[in-house]
Amino acid sequence: MRAEGQAHIDRIEAALQLVRQSLDWERALRRLDELSARVEDPALWDRPKEAQTIMREQKQLQSAVDTVRQISSEMSDAVEFIEMGEAEGDEEIVNDGLASLEKLADRADADKVQALLAGEADANDTYIEIHAGAGGTESQDWAEMLQRMYSRWAERKGYKVELVDYHAGEQAGIKSATLLVKGENAYGYAKTESGVHRLVRISPYDSSARRHTSFSSVWVYPVIDDDFEVEINESDLKIDTYRASGAGGQHVNTTDSAVRITHQPTGIVVASQNDRSQHKNRATAMNMLKARLFEREMAEREAAAGTEYESKTDIGWGHQIRSYVLQPYQMVKDLRTGVTSTAPDNVLDGAIDEFISAALAQRVTGETVDVEDVE
Repeated sequence: MRAEGQAHIDRIEAALQLVRQSLDWERALRRLDELSARVEDPALWDRPKEAQTIMREQKQLQSAVDTVRQISSEMSDAVEFIEMGEAEGDEEIVNDGLASLEKLADRADADKVQALLAGEADANDTYIEIHAGAGGTESQDWAEMLQRMYSRWAERKGYKVELVDYHAGEQAGIKSATLLVKGENAYGYAKTESGVHRLVRISPYDSSARRHTSFSSVWVYPVIDDDFEVEINESDLKIDTYRASGAGGQHVNTTDSAVRITHQPTGIVVASQNDRSQHKNRATAMNMLKARLFEREMAEREAAAGTEYESKTDIGWGHQIRSYVLQPYQMVKDLRTGVTSTAPDNVLDGAIDEFISAALAQRVTGETVDVEDVE
């Protein structure tokens, strides 16, 4: 096999190995047989909610297994095709086979990411919560840039984006904002974005044109439905109402319809001001609280199982997951995976799938990378 073809094969096999590892392949096959048997049991359909849950798991698992099998089969066919061309000295056949392998390698990389989304709530919609760090206007402007980045990323994927909560900065930018992103696997893709994001640039707010470093935090958690049970004691809640605010007069109410809920045992705070109805904002905030508590429980289970989990920490040095440098050079660097981009404008316009893919893969392999931060 020529070096070019072997490189494509190596890419395909690496992608398939990662998917098998994420699925725990032998266990997945046994589980699929079990689910198929349950679906064929007529008595299951007397319990519609249980049937729906089982069908959803079966569909997701079957899709991942079929992907591995199909790509593996097509790779074998392409290799045989190339070997036949080489044996016959037919360069056209060889080149066609190499082109097929290259396309298959690209597809394997794309399908790999899809198959990695096998978490309990990965298929769900998601909330993306953004908070400015210390630093006043500079950090608040950076938080608004992140809000735009995630909105553009969601739009690129065909997702629907709603602004659920918004607190404007004193001069520019935002103190905080919460986006609701609706679409298939929205949480699965976005979940690795939780953490502190660092920006280095010449500040547009500094008359001396000095370089500034700013921090903002991102917190991602899934929208959950009635299939996920989360118990909340009403006596644990502190509920406040206030007048909504927003940029440019948007989302501004003339009554105290916005709702903030504090879950006192955990200190989790959620808020909604998207609707003019206080009742609807309260319902939205309660759903957000359930989602945050569910995400917290998932993180604790992951930590107990020994997988790496970065909890929400101070918004500052030593806690960032990614650095965005705009001056004196241009680079975006993920400090978990080492993935870099020299086109920060594209990244800030929503081109973050490369970072997401690498972070998802890292969660499966558990491999850590020694990455030096950019200055």
